[in-house]
Amino acid sequence: MISRPLGSTGIPVSVLGLGTVKFGRNRGVKYPDAEGFPLPTDAEIEALLDLALSLGITLLDTAPAYGTSEDRLGRLLGARRERFAIVTKVGEEFEDGVSRWDYSAAHVEGSVTRSLRRLRTDRLEGVLVHCDRNDAETLSKTPVLETLEAIKRRGLIRSFGASTYSPEAGLLAAERGDIVMVEPGQAAVIERARALGKGVLVKKGLQSGHLAEADRASAFRAILGTPGVTSLVVGTIAPDHLRENARLAGFLV
Repeated sequence: MISRPLGSTGIPVSVLGLGTVKFGRNRGVKYPDAEGFPLPTDAEIEALLDLALSLGITLLDTAPAYGTSEDRLGRLLGARRERFAIVTKVGEEFEDGVSRWDYSAAHVEGSVTRSLRRLRTDRLEGVLVHCDRNDAETLSKTPVLETLEAIKRRGLIRSFGASTYSPEAGLLAAERGDIVMVEPGQAAVIERARALGKGVLVKKGLQSGHLAEADRASAFRAILGTPGVTSLVVGTIAPDHLRENARLAGFLV
């Protein structure tokens, strides 16, 4: 598995990242298996983490809004922790089947502290703003980015940025942070981030599992072949899917 630097952070990450929403949340998701799929057992998660490392995957993506994902990773990573770069998020909470958003300085501070505790680690390689659909307004009119910047200065996180929807928010994140996470097709954001030496993570490259299998190779090629893209994050709890994604990422970049 090829690794690329996460912008100018000095953190090497694999070109394929493992998304972990299914480790801890099976409600309010957009995957083909819809609501209520069984969450993996601890043993299944540990086996998937071992498989990821054996395939050269070193980037894990999680979030407080992913149910028990952070807590389960913290309990199960063990000595594997040092081999992974962990990126989590702030701003969205998922409780009783409903999302709510809070970008206040107090919430962001508390969220990062909680993530460190849940993940049983003393630092995070990256923290992203988990943007709502009003993402440009969120990044420009709340203290979320400056709060993350202050936390970075204290050494608790190595980089920060935002997971965005609109080009406007993506450009803001690229200008003010270290990382931006975008959906495919955000060419202007990716190019600007590249010019600034910022890391670019791509989400939903397989349309949350809805992309036809025959089209996945070309999607991997297009995304990972785009100059400036650091890594494509794909969530799965199926070992066969992880192997196939790794094969595509390894051979098509």
